[in-house]
Amino acid sequence: MPQKNTESALSPEDAARLEAFEAHVGKGGYVEPKDWMPERYRKQLIRMMSQHAHSEVVGMLPEGNWITRAPSLRRKMVLLAKVQDEAGHGLYIYCGTETLGVDREELVEALLAGKAKYSSIFNYPTLTWADIGAIGWLVDGAAIVNQTMLAKASYGPYARAMIRICKEENFHKRQGYEIMATLSKGTPAQKAMAQDALDRWWWPSLMMFGPSDTNSPNSAELIKWGVKKKTNDELRQRFVDLTVPQAEAIGLTLPDPDLRYDEETKHWNFGEIDWDEFWTVVKGNGPCNKERLEARRRAHDDGAWVRAAAEAYAAKRNGHNRATAA
Repeated sequence: MPQKNTESALSPEDAARLEAFEAHVGKGGYVEPKDWMPERYRKQLIRMMSQHAHSEVVGMLPEGNWITRAPSLRRKMVLLAKVQDEAGHGLYIYCGTETLGVDREELVEALLAGKAKYSSIFNYPTLTWADIGAIGWLVDGAAIVNQTMLAKASYGPYARAMIRICKEENFHKRQGYEIMATLSKGTPAQKAMAQDALDRWWWPSLMMFGPSDTNSPNSAELIKWGVKKKTNDELRQRFVDLTVPQAEAIGLTLPDPDLRYDEETKHWNFGEIDWDEFWTVVKGNGPCNKERLEARRRAHDDGAWVRAAAEAYAAKRNGHNRATAA
């Protein structure tokens, strides 16, 4: 749905500010927290960044339950480090949203109440160890394609957070791809397990980039303001082009009978995404939507004593500092 045009309601002063703002970001300039920005720009960033932060935190759940079941001590250590990284990514981005004047507690409450969105990919179950490989290779691979563009976003705190996050996501992708490569070279049963995981995670991974450009209400505005550099479909195409040769290299087959290389465009053409499934999951009716939110609510409640202790310590420390200063 096209966004309502509110420019006609602006005062002459704000209209001049808006014109200068759009000229600035149009030239590739960065916006910092204390800079003037359109209210719509701020709200779009809060929506996008909070969804990203929620995705990092909820994304810990599908893999977290495999830490104790990983097949070796090395695999346990690597997976534990990865899940810990995801918590850190969520923290970076929540901190980034706070620079826009929104309280982190408000964002978390919206998530727990089911009012906030997070990436649809994390509402699918991890049935086997190969799923951990598929997530690392495909899900984190898709995240890298998206986030390397966000590292050039017009909002400075978000772009800078992405630089570190992308470095860690590259480690996550290598971890997942190594798992899949190892399984594909293993016994027939192991290779079959890897192929099964690829079959189940391929299409949801393509859905990670969001709706098609013809049905994406926010992309045009975000690109206009330099928050996004490429459209959903452009990013999805880049992911497919990168992933096809990776699958071929380890002897796995992408589950798409329509996959064809186009010599003219130099891109891989792929089949139609099941958008009905995509919207079903986004609207809260996926395989694990209720389970994921319930797990987050339980963790939030269980951690109440930690938050209370931290607040008490901060209050005591502030009181001590005031007394010392006096």
